[in-house]
Amino acid sequence: MIGQSVKRVEDFRFLTGQACYTRDVQIPGTAPLQALFLRSPYPAARITRILTEQAARVPGVVAVLTAAALPGHLRPIPLIRKPPTSHHALPVIPLLADQVVRYQGEPIACVVATTEAVAQDALELIQVEYEPLPAVGQIDAAIGSDAPLVHPDLETNIAFSATLRNGPVDDAFGKAAVVVRQRMHNNRVVPHPLEPRSVLASYDRETRQLTVWFSTQRPHHTRWFLSQILDYPENLIRVIMPDVGGAFGCKEPIYPDEVLVCLASMLLQRPVRWTESRSEHFLSTTHGRDQLADLELAADADGRLLGLRGTVWLNIGAYLYPNTSGVVLARTLPLLPGAYDIPAFDVTAHGVFTNTVPTGPYRGAGRPEAIYFIERLIDILASKLNIDPAEIRRRNFLELSPEKPTRTITGLSYDSGNFRQILDTALELSSYREHRLRQRNGDSEERLIGIGIAAYVELGGATPSTAAALEGSPPLWESATVTADPTGSIVVRVGTAGHGQGHETTFAQIAASVLGIPLSSIRVEFGDTATAPFGFGTFGTRSMTVGGSAVYLACQQLLQHAIKLAAEMLEANSSDVVYDRGYFYVRGLEDRSVSFQEVCHAAYFSLVPFRAGLQPGLQVTATYDPPNYTFATGVHVAVVAIDRHTGQLDVLSYVGVDDCGRAINPMIVEGQLHGGIAQGIGQALFEHARYSRDGILMNPSLLDYALPRSTHLPTFETHLIEFPSLSNPLGVKGIGEGGAIVGPVAITNAVHDALRCFGITHLNMPHTPEQLWRVIGRGEAGERREE
Repeated sequence: MIGQSVKRVEDFRFLTGQACYTRDVQIPGTAPLQALFLRSPYPAARITRILTEQAARVPGVVAVLTAAALPGHLRPIPLIRKPPTSHHALPVIPLLADQVVRYQGEPIACVVATTEAVAQDALELIQVEYEPLPAVGQIDAAIGSDAPLVHPDLETNIAFSATLRNGPVDDAFGKAAVVVRQRMHNNRVVPHPLEPRSVLASYDRETRQLTVWFSTQRPHHTRWFLSQILDYPENLIRVIMPDVGGAFGCKEPIYPDEVLVCLASMLLQRPVRWTESRSEHFLSTTHGRDQLADLELAADADGRLLGLRGTVWLNIGAYLYPNTSGVVLARTLPLLPGAYDIPAFDVTAHGVFTNTVPTGPYRGAGRPEAIYFIERLIDILASKLNIDPAEIRRRNFLELSPEKPTRTITGLSYDSGNFRQILDTALELSSYREHRLRQRNGDSEERLIGIGIAAYVELGGATPSTAAALEGSPPLWESATVTADPTGSIVVRVGTAGHGQGHETTFAQIAASVLGIPLSSIRVEFGDTATAPFGFGTFGTRSMTVGGSAVYLACQQLLQHAIKLAAEMLEANSSDVVYDRGYFYVRGLEDRSVSFQEVCHAAYFSLVPFRAGLQPGLQVTATYDPPNYTFATGVHVAVVAIDRHTGQLDVLSYVGVDDCGRAINPMIVEGQLHGGIAQGIGQALFEHARYSRDGILMNPSLLDYALPRSTHLPTFETHLIEFPSLSNPLGVKGIGEGGAIVGPVAITNAVHDALRCFGITHLNMPHTPEQLWRVIGRGEAGERREE
């Protein structure tokens, strides 16, 4: 079954409307109360007075919570990654703002009522008096010497800093024949899963159990967070993750409003429900990207790279969320060399506070930014030396070995692959030379043709114990429990939690392959802390590499257990028993056999396990801690056409060649690539959460924030080349974020290729028709200016 494009078994319930999301969950015999939040309209202000009496008197209102009404035993949201900082302590994230608000959308009060309509009426009666304070909404404004301080006690907006340095950097730049330097902004985006964040909490005063249905990526970690913040025993908290309508990283953190819903249920001893509106999503859910880089790349006269140095800033928003620092420190910095052999490296990263919604992981989480920065620099260098973009990449690619990892200048160990082979395949499949000829001959007088190439590396499998200390993270292992029932059917329970990736299919394929039984005999379960083994969740391209490997090992161990039982039944030595497609037989005596179902029955209903010295039943739990990350790689080629008169851009073709190691289900891999590329094109051409310099979100709704539609996208051509990973028993590398990592810069490089005739070095994303129209107009008028 491994390597087969099996149709996803979970899709039937999604396509027929039978999926159950958090909003769909019903508690028999009771109607949950509804929570709504009052949020700050100001990016920075002092709360001088808040009056809730009128709201509390509205019929149907059960409670109005403010910071003053919260119990004193609550703890702050804990950091799971502790960044390097000189500050004695970083500011804690309040559950409700007390005295000062620090971003537009910060929760101030929570109304709990019998219906949403009643809660909304009550919200409008809460009176809050504000004293506006100076605010800062952009990185370059926040790092200025006269910038308003988001947290005055820190005396700076720099939350943390770290430098990664290796090799003779000064010597490299001293002897360089050419140095290119560019300031680049990786634009801020809003995640926008189809299902917004949603919570249903139910506290049982008799058992003291808090049960929470949660649209999350990390059920077990969410339970731990709730235990820590609420100061409540973890064994009295149960987190259930129903079907999840997408996440992309924004459902990885724990949020103040989500904790408040749980607290409200405990205080009121009644179920409480909350689902964020789309408007709230803009103002309260973590945004992604928003990194600013000022980098220099040194090379010799032939274009061979000598060194990379500079600075990267991450806008972390008003508060540092539990895992935000890892985005830049554990992902962007180490991955900046990308696919290239760079002998010297010296880059410093800073986390910067601003009066904006906190940022966090978003599909790729630091890797799209790193690849964007290095791939733009490579293209700028190629242009300056007048070398074909494909050729300059070929000259500088790292040589990867199929047998042992290749260490990069930043300390990563790429496991296997062949960048040059992938590049050559991509150039051939995309008809690169034909497009170049067409471009030189002039496609037409009406439009400009651009061809963009981008290579990427996708660091996956977060986080091996060997790298945990470097990341400031706990080791993120995974576990799986495989149970065979007496009839021979299998239940696979995993700690990773799927939200659209196809886990129910791919984990079942692994089990079916190892156990030699039909896919229909296997059920995969996850998402309930009461039944699933402990796991850290789904993020960081880790579910298949870490969780899938745990499933593989558990199935292998269960099979070994079954072989011992079969040997007892066949009156043979275990070493002589062979298993093939559902049957155990004695080597050389194929007529002596027992079926998998017969062995499972014997494990429960006979003396066989006792005679074999084994525990009765068939259940195994295995844990997997990878020795290294995995590194999927690829090269994507995009061809665009820009209308000279309107700036309208069309993506004419998009070809990707990717190495994800061993593909468990190639169809699902291609689906992941398609989704990621679509999001990457969205960032390149449409999306940007625009904050004013003083912290006002200028496009806080889908009326103003543009998302890509199917009509904006070409038919993607994706091709897989498999170089098995050396870091796990399955040989998989993970590809869930690859398209979002490479897509933006493949499109951006194509845009700049189209505009080369105007001498434009760099334009920041998104490349809207207005931006391109203005640049073309200035270029034709003989002006040159970067944006």
